[in-house]
This record gives sequence, structure tokens and C-alpha cells, in this order.
Amino acid sequence: MNAFHLKYGLISLMVLSTTQAHAYDIEAGKQQLTENCTSCHGSELYTRSDRRVTSRKGLTAQVQRCQLALNLNWFDEDVENTAEHLNIEFYKFKK
Repeated sequence: MNAFHLKYGLISLMVLSTTQAHAYDIEAGKQQLTENCTSCHGSELYTRSDRRVTSRKGLTAQVQRCQLALNLNWFDEDVENTAEHLNIEFYKFKK
């Protein structure tokens, strides 16, 4: 394998990984929210006027804190899927 093919292959992998990094599974996020979050509290937490979350990045951080507090052992993609579902359904932050 020559240097050109190696470089082309590495660039292709980088592009694929970047593209896939933003592919959320919204239905999985919705299911995780239903099974783990709204069983304790309703959607009023997401719609109150004095909510603490003020950005998309902050939303991900809050979902991460909650899942750690509940000892759910989610993968990063689970946190992102749930945060994206919340963002689409309630928060509507720009990305």
C-alpha cells in the first residue's frame, strides 16, 4: 500500500466518523427518557420558566449528571440520543 492510498483511507475514516458523530437515534432517546426520567418526574421539569439548562451543550451535561445520579451506566451515545430528543421536544436549542 503506498502513501497515497494510506492517506486517502485515513481521510475517509475521519470523514465517516465525523458524519456519524451527529447521527442521533431520537426514538432510542425517547424510550430512555420514558423508562428512566419521566417515571420520576413529568415534563414540567423541561417546560418550567426558570429551568437551569440554557444551551444544547448544557442539556447534554444535565442528562449526563442525571444518568450518573441514577447509576444507569449509559454510553455517550445514549446520553446524546436522550439530550437530542429533549432538545427537539422541549428545548429547541440551535446546534
